[in-house]
Amino acid sequence: QVQLVESGGGLVQPGGSLRLSCAASGSIFWFYATGWYRQAPGKERELVATITNGGSTNYADSVKGRFTISRDNAKKAVYLQMNSLKPEDTAVYYCNAKHIASLTDYWGQGTQVTVSS
Repeated sequence: QVQLVESGGGLVQPGGSLRLSCAASGSIFWFYATGWYRQAPGKERELVATITNGGSTNYADSVKGRFTISRDNAKKAVYLQMNSLKPEDTAVYYCNAKHIASLTDYWGQGTQVTVSS
């Protein structure tokens, strides 16, 4: 199993930036693909970005060119750099790890991101 803890959320003005971090523990990090998802009030959880253990990335169309996902396998960490934030980016952001063999999903507790003036 793997445990995930997110940090870095907060309140930011439109056009601003935030960097989310996700610290993993409890298992061999290399065995997991990782990603960030978000859930806004009244909406379903949606994919934001994913990154494989080899570094291949995928982004939702709504964040392409503004968000960058990265990971540090040595530190067992995943990051989401969010630039040019918009009010519609307001949501709880969740870190995800998916075991590459069993496809079991693990989730963090979430971190709130609010974009408002």
